[in-house]
Amino acid sequence: MTVFVDTSAFYALLIADDGDHPAAASRWKELLTNHENRLFTSNYVVVETVSLLRSRVGVSAVRRFVDDILPAVNMIWVSEEMHLAAVGLMLAHGRRGPSLVDCSSFILMQEFHIPHAFAFDAHFTRQGS
Repeated sequence: MTVFVDTSAFYALLIADDGDHPAAASRWKELLTNHENRLFTSNYVVVETVSLLRSRVGVSAVRRFVDDILPAVNMIWVSEEMHLAAVGLMLAHGRRGPSLVDCSSFILMQEFHIPHAFAFDAHFTRQGS
């Protein structure tokens, strides 16, 4: 199974008092146990995750993310074309729509044929991921 991992999943996985932590920890273990699974994220998600962890929890959480979690995930770099498509999608959704990072994730998932998302963000559910 090919799965895109979102900031919401990374955060829930790393933060024990997050409400989604038990589900995230269980799902992560399932994903890693099956060696046929391929996990992906984007450089935009990594920037968003690092920023969120650093501001809410501290540098030690960033270090755990970079050292322990990120090596298990394949990185896809958002191209200029994907970025422009994501900006267009974000603007089309308006103020209450998904963020630029989420829109870039949707574009990337479509471009790379990644049908599943590991996320706790309602925007992913609405996108059918």
